[in-house]
Amino acid sequence: MRISRIDLYLLNIPLNSPLRFETVPYSPNVQEWPELQTVLVCLWSGDICGWGEAAPGNGPFWTAEWSAGAYRVLRDWISPLVLHKEFNASSELAECLAIIRGHRAAKAALDIAFWDLKSRIEGRPLYAALGGTNRELPLGTIIDRPNCPDLERFVQAVADAFQKGFSRVAVKIRPGLDLQLLNVLRHEFPVADIHGDLEGALSLGQMEIIYRFDDFNLRMLEQPLSADDLVGHAMVQEALRTPICLDESITTPAQADMALELHSAKYFNLNPVRVGGLTPALAIHQAAHEHCVPCYLGMYPQTAVGTRAALALGTLSNFCYPADYWGPNLLAEDVGEPVTLERDSEDGKIRAKLWENPGLGITPDPQQFRQWILEEAHLD
Repeated sequence: MRISRIDLYLLNIPLNSPLRFETVPYSPNVQEWPELQTVLVCLWSGDICGWGEAAPGNGPFWTAEWSAGAYRVLRDWISPLVLHKEFNASSELAECLAIIRGHRAAKAALDIAFWDLKSRIEGRPLYAALGGTNRELPLGTIIDRPNCPDLERFVQAVADAFQKGFSRVAVKIRPGLDLQLLNVLRHEFPVADIHGDLEGALSLGQMEIIYRFDDFNLRMLEQPLSADDLVGHAMVQEALRTPICLDESITTPAQADMALELHSAKYFNLNPVRVGGLTPALAIHQAAHEHCVPCYLGMYPQTAVGTRAALALGTLSNFCYPADYWGPNLLAEDVGEPVTLERDSEDGKIRAKLWENPGLGITPDPQQFRQWILEEAHLD
């Protein structure tokens, strides 16, 4: 498969509600983004194209990468490496890009576009090309403090999420007062699937707080320590009944292998953009499966392109927990049709129903999103 043309778009899409988050736990510096910046890649082989996306954020807060930076790396460094070259497999593309250190989000956008292109040429849906079998995925959602600053609104937001049909709720928690929050949530929702996400806010010097999480019957405790502390997570997991889930720690197959060898966690949050695309995500999924460590699908706020790519990955057999989902109403207008959501008549839970069309099942039209383009490049 010869790459004959690459189109790149840096978009700034209005949100229906601003994204608000703390840059540091309990910091007065709360970021608020009324628009979402994201990068779309269109990869051509002859007259067939595949689409990919990376939306690591409007600034370097969720990771060291951000969308505008990913766009420039794609334009100036990554695209020239692959243009007019032949690739028969995604592993060959990954090998070509290995000379670029880091920049996993930028690589992810190109890798996703390659998988979409390949599956379109083969005439099968992306999830089938990845080896997935589960066509209906249960979904979960995330609730964070900056969007619900008082306890009453937070509890109501959790109640609303379950009422909408989400199978589980992830609660962004911090040391201190949020233990009280968990106590209230467990009183209000005694058997619901709730897990806590600490985003690396604690250290081994705060074990007296960490032990308290066993009191709340959480499905898991996500990323209690810093991303690079795999040994510390192994010590915490040994001490807790609550399963530990690694999120920001899982950035490469090598990091995942190390975490598995150390027994640092009983779950992995696997986000294809964070790890560099679908190709490394497949390797991490397989390694976790072999070690009997289940995964759940994580994703950043993004358009239908990135969401569909992530959900396709989530059809693999070792994804055993409801996937992150930001909802069809995140963006004021999307670049493609969102995935179909259906509510089960028996349990009332919503599920994402995957498509039968080749690739991602949609083909974005640049004329439809031209008003949101900040920068674009066309290499041929």
